[in-house]
Amino acid sequence: MPAEWEPHRRTWMAFPPPNDTFGPEGSASLAAARTAWARVATAVSRHEPVVLLAGPGQGAAAARLVPPAVTVLEQPLDDAWIRDTGPTFTIEDGRRLGAVDWVFNGWGAQEWASWAVDRSLAALIAGRAGAAVRHSSLTNEGGGIAVDGAGTVLLTETVQLDPLRNPGWDRARVEAEVHAQLGTSRAIWLPRGVARDYDRFGTRGHVDVVAAFVRPGVVAVHSQPDPAHPDHAMTRELAALLRGSRDAAGRQLTVVEIQAPTVLEVDGGPAGYSYLNHYIGNGVVVVGVFDDPRDAEALDLIGRLHPARHVEPVDARVIFAHGGGVHCLTQQEPAIAG
Repeated sequence: MPAEWEPHRRTWMAFPPPNDTFGPEGSASLAAARTAWARVATAVSRHEPVVLLAGPGQGAAAARLVPPAVTVLEQPLDDAWIRDTGPTFTIEDGRRLGAVDWVFNGWGAQEWASWAVDRSLAALIAGRAGAAVRHSSLTNEGGGIAVDGAGTVLLTETVQLDPLRNPGWDRARVEAEVHAQLGTSRAIWLPRGVARDYDRFGTRGHVDVVAAFVRPGVVAVHSQPDPAHPDHAMTRELAALLRGSRDAAGRQLTVVEIQAPTVLEVDGGPAGYSYLNHYIGNGVVVVGVFDDPRDAEALDLIGRLHPARHVEPVDARVIFAHGGGVHCLTQQEPAIAG
């Protein structure tokens, strides 16, 4: 699996359908979600091709919200988190596009989730992309992994070892399957994700909210500096764990902490806002912002970490209200040289 900062052929996204997460057709909540998703698609489309999948009969509504550069295709959908329901693209032998079709079961068979359609979506997207599909036996989502493109993968104990995802699996079995599918050789296990990710619409610990590789040997991590927030101790533990870890090449990791927004509570629970759930595209980093005093600091730091890329801020409050962030909406299809 190439690193996210390597060249892309295109980005895949999905248009929010009416469901228990977003609300019924015609609702204000669904309209707000669709507008937020369209802003991300628009930002990415300034830098690389975007394909936006929309449910049957919803293509025209999607096309009205995005520029003509975005290709809209109708496709049955249960949800719109294509990082998790779409394939994980790989490059085979440096010459062919591949795709991993993980088992998908609604983030551990959560009571609000539907996946009768989305469990087949990865293979369908891979087919549209012309990728050779490999069906994995591991229940996993794209937001549950992060790679450096040089043999190292980050995993989370509460995702891959979730008994509602992979009952009976241990670390060794998970690592063997992940390495076989992604071409990695070194797994670094994180204990858990942000507290809010264990609420009703959470994923139970996706890594892409708390950590993101910048380049081999360097990883950015979510930092909650306020002791009053339940993520304070967790993020300190996470940073220390990663500083003490070595990657596939034997390098001790350099850790860059990016502080969380100042808001501590949203909708009666601990805020799960994170600048780490950003998307790296061709010449761009699309970063979720929160109308918060720390937005400018985070954008500046991310820009310095990716100096060859333009930083595009997008308001992510509506996206996080539904259980994810900018990275969760996107899935990169890597370009193959030549």
